[in-house]
Amino acid sequence: MNPAPRSGPRTLVAGIGNVFLGDDGFGVETARRLTEHDLPEHVEVVDIGVRGVHLAYQLLDGYDTLVLVDATARGEAPGTLYVIEHDVGGGIPSPAAPALDGHRMTPDTVLALLGTLCAGTGAEPPRRVLVVGCEPASVDEGIGLSPPVCDAVPRAVRLIEELLRDGEPSVAQASTVEAPT
Repeated sequence: MNPAPRSGPRTLVAGIGNVFLGDDGFGVETARRLTEHDLPEHVEVVDIGVRGVHLAYQLLDGYDTLVLVDATARGEAPGTLYVIEHDVGGGIPSPAAPALDGHRMTPDTVLALLGTLCAGTGAEPPRRVLVVGCEPASVDEGIGLSPPVCDAVPRAVRLIEELLRDGEPSVAQASTVEAPT
């Protein structure tokens, strides 16, 4: 399989999460709301939900930048937004990489799988991976976001639009930024 030809820089914004686990649905809801906005032509928004394997395969189509939108527990107040730049330098996972479970595909697991798939297909992984995260109040069973996370969704949409404004996502443009990890 050959990677799709690129017609210019492409960005994929992927909403991650399980809508049946309260605030874990943050990424899915943010992606849904983002699709209601007028975005640059080079930006594609998808609701991945819990289908991490599908994200890995979609990335083989050739994206320069990946923006993952997900609930991200880092110990701050619920509703706090983060922009985290993921180090993509590692690329291919070690031979001792854990077995994949299609129902528990964390972003790190997806990126490790992507490295393996790219090595096998000759495709290129994204040059840049950003995570726009939101501190959850609860990821217990239940449908619906908590009030602080629900209030954070429109702020996250604006933040992502700022990141995408000039065609190349830039953490420096973000109004809410945490140091890269």
